[in-house]
Amino acid sequence: MPKPKSKQAPGLALRLKAAERLQLVLKGASFAPLYATEIADARDRAVANRLITTALRYHGPISALAGQLLERGMPKKSGRFEAILHLSLAQLLFLPDLGDHSALFLAGEALRADVRTQHLIKLMNGVLREAQRRRDDVEIKASTLFPPALLQKWRFAYGAEAVEAFGAALIEGAPLDVTLKADAPAMVESLGGRVLLADSVRIDVRDRPVDQLHGYAEGRFWVQDAAAAIPARLFNLHAGARVLDIGAAPGGKTAQLVKAGYAVTALDRDPSRVERLRDNLKRLNYTAEIVTADFLNYGTATPFDGVLLDAPCSATGTFRRHPEVVWHRNPADIQSRVALQRQLIERAALCLNPGGVLIYCVCSLEPQEGESQVDWALSQGLEPMPVTAEELDGWAAPVTKDGYVRTHPGLTVPGEKGGTLDGFFIARFRRR
Repeated sequence: MPKPKSKQAPGLALRLKAAERLQLVLKGASFAPLYATEIADARDRAVANRLITTALRYHGPISALAGQLLERGMPKKSGRFEAILHLSLAQLLFLPDLGDHSALFLAGEALRADVRTQHLIKLMNGVLREAQRRRDDVEIKASTLFPPALLQKWRFAYGAEAVEAFGAALIEGAPLDVTLKADAPAMVESLGGRVLLADSVRIDVRDRPVDQLHGYAEGRFWVQDAAAAIPARLFNLHAGARVLDIGAAPGGKTAQLVKAGYAVTALDRDPSRVERLRDNLKRLNYTAEIVTADFLNYGTATPFDGVLLDAPCSATGTFRRHPEVVWHRNPADIQSRVALQRQLIERAALCLNPGGVLIYCVCSLEPQEGESQVDWALSQGLEPMPVTAEELDGWAAPVTKDGYVRTHPGLTVPGEKGGTLDGFFIARFRRR
C-alpha cells in the first residue's frame, strides 16, 4: 500500500516562495513582488511580499545581527539558508503581528524541505532564539539602515538631518502617486487621494491593486512618482513641438508629453519594456511614435525641439520602493553609469535644433550622476535654463541656487506631514 503523502505545514509554501525570491535579490537581482501566478491566494501573497520587503528594508540591521550570531559566518553551499534566516529575523524583529512561533516553526520546516539545509535546523533554531533575546537591543537609524560609503556621501551632500529622514522614508516605504490625464476633482476624491504638485495625486491608503482602482481601465491616470513627474513639465514649448523621450518605457513621461500637446517620439532599447509602453499608451488613448533602439546608435534626419533624457543611473533615489538598490551599488558601478550618461548627453545635444531644450534627469542621489554632470553638459554646446520655484507651484526647497532641481526622500511637499519623494536630479539646458 503506498505511503500517504504528508500534509504540508500551513504557511510553508509561501515561506519557500518568499525565500526563493529573496535569495535572488540577495545575489544581486532587482526585487519584483510575487504575483498571482506564483501565489494564487491573495492573503498568502500579501504576507509573502510583506516578509520580503521587510527583510529588504531592514537588511542592514538584520545582516549585522546575523553576523553577530553566526560565530562561523554564513554556512557555505547551504541553499536558501540565508534567505530563510533573513525572512525569519524580519518576522521576529519587525512583524510581531505574524507571531514568534510561526517564525521559528516555519524556518525549521523550510530547511527540512531541502536536503542541502536539513542539517542546519539546529543552528537556525539557536540563532533565532538568541535573536528573540536580543531584539530590544537592535538599533534602527540611518547608520544601521544604509551602507557606510553611501552614508558618508549623502551626509556631505544633504546633511545629517536629511539622511536621518532618509532612514525614516526607507522604513515607511512609498505611497502611490499617480498623474491624472485631466484635471478632475471628483476623480481625486474617488481615488481617496490629494493633489501634490500640478496633476500629481497621492494615494496613501488603498485596498486593491492599481489596475482595480476607479478610472484605471478607462485610462484616466497612470502611476508615476510625484518627483518623476517634474521633468516633463519643464519644457514650455509650443503646441506640436517635436520632442524625443529617451528611455521612455514604461511611458509615464511620454504620456505627460503627449498630454502637453507635443509630437512625441518615444525611444527605448528593451523590447519587453517597449511593449509595456505600447500597452500604457493604448490604455490612455495616447499616440506617439515608438522606436525600439539603442539611443547611441539612433539617427534622425530631423532635429527635435526638445529632448527628455531620463538617463540610466544607479537609481539610489528609488530606495523607498526598491530598498535593495542601496546594497547593490558600488563606486565602480556608479562610475560606469557616469561615463554612459556623458555619452548620452553628448548625443542628445546633437539631436536638438538650435534653441532646442534638453531636460536631463536621473533618479539618483549620487552627485556624480547629477550635479557633477552639469559641467559636462555645458561643454557640449548647451547653456543652462534655470528652473524657478514658480514652475513647481511655488515650492522653492528643491530648486538649487543655480536653477537645477534636486529632490530627495528627506523633502516633503508643502502641506504634507509625511510621505516623501523619490530622489531626482533635474537640469534644463538650451542648445546654443
